[in-house]
Amino acid sequence: MTTAADRRMPASVRMRRALTNGRVTAVLIMLPPALILFTVFVMLPLGESAWYSFFNWNGYGAPSNFVGLENYDRILNHSVFHIAVGNTVKIVVISLIVQMPLAMLLALLIYKKTPTNAVFRLIFFLPYILAEVAAGLIWSFIFDGNYGVTASIAGGLGMGNVFILSDPDWAFAAIMTVIVWKYFGFHMMIYIAALQSVPQDQIEAARIEGARRLQVIRYVQIPAIKPAIIVSAFFAIIGALQVFDVIIPLTNGGPSNQTHTIVTYLYTFGLTRLNIGFGSAVGVILFVGAVTVALFYQRLFMKRAQG
Repeated sequence: MTTAADRRMPASVRMRRALTNGRVTAVLIMLPPALILFTVFVMLPLGESAWYSFFNWNGYGAPSNFVGLENYDRILNHSVFHIAVGNTVKIVVISLIVQMPLAMLLALLIYKKTPTNAVFRLIFFLPYILAEVAAGLIWSFIFDGNYGVTASIAGGLGMGNVFILSDPDWAFAAIMTVIVWKYFGFHMMIYIAALQSVPQDQIEAARIEGARRLQVIRYVQIPAIKPAIIVSAFFAIIGALQVFDVIIPLTNGGPSNQTHTIVTYLYTFGLTRLNIGFGSAVGVILFVGAVTVALFYQRLFMKRAQG
């Protein structure tokens, strides 16, 4: 309804008010379904997991054997959990210091829009499209000590059979190789998109001033894509906390539980052994850790990048 006061307003003011009212109406219409979906698919499962973590429950019937914080005490004093946390931290660190620099190097080499670069971008991005389980199965064959590619190479060098996945140190190195191979293309594409958005006149101005290629990269391109680097690092950290599908077909957490991450630990000692309360406690710990990391990262880096 339009009042006399509204009619006396300038047309531009009336237009802005109408747009604002329209946005508010749209938010009020779309917010309840979003809240319902968020509650059903996020908050309720989280609440259930937190509730189950206080019980010794195998998943059948209603949980009744209340044990309080016993599951958390068992987890925090379990040596395999310590190994899983250590491996998860290693994956985070290696993703940041190996995977991201590799992705940046390739992005700087092929970010320009040429047919040849387009082919290379597709080739490097293909591993990311591949399902994690499929990637794990492919590399488990490559690392097979009897029939794999590494076995053939070792045999040709007269080294005999090399069982990489049976040695704890080599097995973890193999897992990291697969993770870097699988995900570097994703980060590369983030950097390529950012590099292509850097104004060309800035690069040309730096070259006119006598800057060499490395100087252009260091002082022009890298600072310009800093927000993309921060987002990429966030994805790398959160992704490292969730590594699961690659490890199961490769080592299944072995040998001797030495290649578990927090998620594979949850799966092995919680779900496969029908110890749902224990697994729920691991899930709660993982969720709290991931949220803490995300909030810390957002406060420390993302706000700084926006500012």
